[in-house]
Amino acid sequence: MKALGLMSGTSMDGIDVALIDTDGEGVQAFGPHLTVPYEPALRERIRQALGSEAAEHELEDAITLAHAEAVSRYFDSYGLSARDVDLCGFHGQTILHAPERRLTRQLGDGAALARLIGINVVNDFRSADVAAGGQGAPLVPLFHQALARDLPKPLAILNIGGVANVTWLGAGGAISAFDTGPGNALIDDWVSRHRGRPFDQDGALAARGEVLEPILRAALAHPYFALKPPKSLDRNAFAGLDLGPLSPEDGAATLVALTAVSVRRALDHLPAAPLRWLVCGGGRHNPAIMAALRHALGVHVEPVEAVGWQGDALEAQAFAFLALRSIRALPLSLPETTAVPRPLSGGRLHRAT
Repeated sequence: MKALGLMSGTSMDGIDVALIDTDGEGVQAFGPHLTVPYEPALRERIRQALGSEAAEHELEDAITLAHAEAVSRYFDSYGLSARDVDLCGFHGQTILHAPERRLTRQLGDGAALARLIGINVVNDFRSADVAAGGQGAPLVPLFHQALARDLPKPLAILNIGGVANVTWLGAGGAISAFDTGPGNALIDDWVSRHRGRPFDQDGALAARGEVLEPILRAALAHPYFALKPPKSLDRNAFAGLDLGPLSPEDGAATLVALTAVSVRRALDHLPAAPLRWLVCGGGRHNPAIMAALRHALGVHVEPVEAVGWQGDALEAQAFAFLALRSIRALPLSLPETTAVPRPLSGGRLHRAT
C-alpha cells in the first residue's frame, strides 16, 4: 500500500512529509519527501504550550491545518493527489511526554485531517503503549529494523532530534532502544535565546566555543542517566540546566558535548558495542555534533545517507510504516523498545468519509 507519513518532532522546526510503498513489514519503494517549515508564530505558540495538560483546542486546530496544508504543498510539488495514497500516518506535535504518569500528548486531530486531505488517517500512536505501562517512545525502532535487515550487526541507529534516541540491532533480530539524552533541543533553545536564531547553523557557534567541564559534569549527574532502559525523555526534561554566565559560544559547545557524552554513556546499556553508528535527524547536519560523536564513540559514525537512506524523511517514513502496522494490528512497540509488558499495537484509524 502507498502510505504517507507526517512527522513534526520535538525540534518543532516544521512538518516532514514522505511517501512509501509498504506492507508494514518491509518497504517495497520510497517516494519523494518534503519538509514544510512551521510559520514562526505557530512555532512560538507550540513552544509556549510545551508541558501543558490543557486542551489547547485552538492550537490543535492550527497544527492540524498546518499538516493539511503541508500535504497540499507536497501533492502540488510532485504532481500527486489523494487518489495516489491509501493511508496516512499522522504523528502530531508532542507538547508533553510523562510516561511515569501514564501521560503523553501529541496535538493533532486525526478525524479532521482525514476530512481535510481526503485520505484515511491513523494517529495517536503512543497512547496505548503508555496506558499499558510502557514509555511510549521511541517508536521508530521497528522501522529501523526493517530498513537494516541486510546490514552487518551489531549496528546502532542514532536519531538526534530535540531528544536523541538509539536503536541497537543485533544478530537474529535482537533489538534494544531508548532515549539517550538531550539532542538538539537545549542547543536550539540556547541559540534562540542568545542569538535570536532557531538553531546553530553548521555548528558554527559551538565550533568557536570551549566545553566547560564542571557544567558538563553537573548535567551528567541528572538522575535520568542512572535509569536502566528502556526509558524516554520529555523535550524539556533538562530545561532547568544552569549554564551560568557562559558565553553563547561556550554554552553551545558545552551542550554539544552533553549530547555526545550522553550517547557514549548509552554504550553501558547496549547488549554489545556497535560496529557502526548511523545518524539521522537534524543533528546529523551539525558538524560540531558529528565531530563530537566521532570523538566520543571512536568507531564509524556516519549519516544514514551512507547506506542510501533518506535522513530528512526517515521519521515521516516510519509513521507511514507504523500506520500500516496499526491497521494490520501488528506491534508498534516491544518490551525491548519501550518497556511495554508485551508486543503491542496501537494507533486510531479515522476514515476520510
